[in-house]
Amino acid sequence: MKKTEHIHFIGIGGYGMSAIARVLLEMGHKITGSDVAEQGLTKKLAAQGAEIHYGHKAEYVEGADVVVYSTALPEDNVERVEAQRLGIPTLHRSQMLARLLNERKGIAVAGAHGKTTTSSMTALAMEECGADPTYIIGGEIVGLGTNAKAGKSEFVVAEADESDGTFLQYHPYISIVTNIEADHLENYDGSFEKIKEAYVQFLNQTREDGYAIVCADDENLRELMPRLTCGLVTYGMGEDADYRISDIELGDRRASFTVSAEGRELGRVELFVPGKYNVYNATAALIACMKAGIPFAEAAAGLSKFHGAKRRFQVLADAAGVLVVDDYAHHPTEIEATLRAAKSTGKRIIAVFQPQRYTRTFFLMDAFSRAFADADEAIIVDIYSPAGEQPIEGVHSSSLTDLIRQNSSPNARYLATKEEVLADLTGRLKDGDLVITMGAGDIWKVSHALAEDWKSRAI
Repeated sequence: MKKTEHIHFIGIGGYGMSAIARVLLEMGHKITGSDVAEQGLTKKLAAQGAEIHYGHKAEYVEGADVVVYSTALPEDNVERVEAQRLGIPTLHRSQMLARLLNERKGIAVAGAHGKTTTSSMTALAMEECGADPTYIIGGEIVGLGTNAKAGKSEFVVAEADESDGTFLQYHPYISIVTNIEADHLENYDGSFEKIKEAYVQFLNQTREDGYAIVCADDENLRELMPRLTCGLVTYGMGEDADYRISDIELGDRRASFTVSAEGRELGRVELFVPGKYNVYNATAALIACMKAGIPFAEAAAGLSKFHGAKRRFQVLADAAGVLVVDDYAHHPTEIEATLRAAKSTGKRIIAVFQPQRYTRTFFLMDAFSRAFADADEAIIVDIYSPAGEQPIEGVHSSSLTDLIRQNSSPNARYLATKEEVLADLTGRLKDGDLVITMGAGDIWKVSHALAEDWKSRAI
């Protein structure tokens, strides 16, 4: 990249776009951008010196050296069309991120689940240890109050999104894959094998002097290991893992475990986030820090300062015996892991789930129906579908609720809207309850409203 460029972002208000824009702004580039409406992330960028426009007009791209767009942006967007007419290079968000990540020692985190948490853990631990990384994360890191920063070191920590294949843009120094599942099949011709092939390519694009860190306890990753030609490093609970996890203790919003390597105990790690899945996430982050030159004890101490990422078991209220939590879980495996973590609090679990996409619900209907065993009560709301996706006959939240009652949670109920859920829960929560909203749509609005209401009552 040139030392200074004028870079224009179309749809600058999204998490991924705003994070890259913020880093480039801090690096000294001129940043302009447009979005449909003002929001928190655009306000922050404007306060830092970015020029933000609301609405879309062709004139906004004038003078730009590069124009960046996201997958969600239609090809006929007036700014994108004008950039092409003027001969201004247009880059997908992943291509701009690749510029940043590939030119330095990139640490790219991929996987069906755990990308945001693992990359957040890695960034925070490196920050706490004085490594001063650049980081571009899909969710705000609790405690740092941001999801992006331009650091002065050679390391760049970022999520690598497999959903649309854009992670194949990256050639990282350290690649991490937490797990592989049959998700986003609509972007891989409905073929799980094509997703696996993409992961093999991603891992094999790890730099020759670098490391590919993978979870040996994931059966799909184990299946792919013989096809990997990169510098492979494994972690897991099995004896054959390069970094072995043992003596796991799980508690109320905490976890601890021991890590060993080459038959030698490295030490104990204390976490202040719940769940076995976070033990795995933390181990991957720990190894990445060690491969970046940070000693085990320092990296483990840095991880102990991690208190979560936004929408990742995010505690919104803890008042009068009631816990209100929000989580991004939108896949059956994520739901199971999140509810298992919630169960470790010892509270009565009320799970509110908003399915996302008709296609995902269609492909995973049976798996979703079996994911709520740890919920004392499950409330399912209407499917949240992105603009342009067509409904699929027979795929509806009411039919999913019927299956959940049969296969995992007898106390499952269907309530169509967020407003109905809020009205239902507001009057009946009591000491010992944990309400958790889950989904990739806008179900978080329910838990945020509940949290504000409950905190006001507890004053």
